[in-house]
Amino acid sequence: MKLLRALALLLVVTGLSGCGYNAIQKQDEVVKQQWSEVLNQYQRRADLVPNLVNTVKGYAQHEERVLTEVTNARAKVGSAQITADDLNNPEKLKQFQAAQGELSSALSRLMVVSENYPNLKADGLFQNLQAQLEGTENRITVARNRYIQSVQEYNTLIRTFPNNLTAKMFGYQVKPNFSVENEKAISTAPTVDFGSPAPAASAH
Repeated sequence: MKLLRALALLLVVTGLSGCGYNAIQKQDEVVKQQWSEVLNQYQRRADLVPNLVNTVKGYAQHEERVLTEVTNARAKVGSAQITADDLNNPEKLKQFQAAQGELSSALSRLMVVSENYPNLKADGLFQNLQAQLEGTENRITVARNRYIQSVQEYNTLIRTFPNNLTAKMFGYQVKPNFSVENEKAISTAPTVDFGSPAPAASAH
């Protein structure tokens, strides 16, 4: 009897492996790992915002509207975070994308405003924050692209026979991915230009 049970268990394990169960599990973990890296890089950017806003405020106090937009956009990013367990929820992913896109746009406007303040552009702390922001935007792009690729590979895997039968049996679903319109907004990194001359406008 024990031998029969062992053989039955072996057949089940072999069958699951042959129908893609292990491959699906592995790729699902890859997707979660890549998502964690996406969140890490977006959080890195969000952490730069308070110091950046305070530095700009020191030279451009009456640019209150732009500074408020950046601060509010950062707050929305904080409330729109999703975990790897929420990745099958397209609405949550859409909200996350929209919040990140809004922060990207607000930061872009802040960088444009900074061009009107030569003293701000010459400030060592501001230059350091600009460099960190530029590096973080590059990391975000890399992490996001890797996540997109991992989701595409996962979705292809669970749609392919006989993996699709296994996926259906164990409740694996196609995962939503970054949509084109929101990806474009998010991927528009704030302009960080150290070399262009400052406009003729005087510092306030």
